[in-house]
Amino acid sequence: MKKAIFPGSFDPFTIGHYSIVLRGLKLFDHITIGVGINQAKKQFFPIEKRLDLIRQAFKDEDQITVKEYNILTIDFAKQENAGFILRGIRNFNDFEYEKNIADINRKEGGIETVLLFTQPEYESISSTIVRDFLNYDKDVSSFMPPGIKL
Repeated sequence: MKKAIFPGSFDPFTIGHYSIVLRGLKLFDHITIGVGINQAKKQFFPIEKRLDLIRQAFKDEDQITVKEYNILTIDFAKQENAGFILRGIRNFNDFEYEKNIADINRKEGGIETVLLFTQPEYESISSTIVRDFLNYDKDVSSFMPPGIKL
């Protein structure tokens, strides 16, 4: 069985993230979405809310598990018996960042990283932009997975 993790802080989980996971299901038998605790980032939504929103988005998908983690991503992948880390990239800056981490994860943990390019219609969507819109009481429904309302 090919297992992958899809790690991130997902504050919040956007339609771009959702799209990467759905496309990842064509490559992997099971994906664990790992919602990491990043002490360096100020959280907009509490971890419980983020987990709940992602679970809602995939409530009918038995190939998806959603878990919280507070360890190195490479250790989380090993804990989940995942041979792969799935990541989405929107632009060149994302690529440079992900390439460096992928090299370390492969060298230190033997875990391969699979990068999927974000679909063009979602390239400009980020959790940061969604949070900014929410701070000004703007509608973010077009940025969210189907059926998810904040």
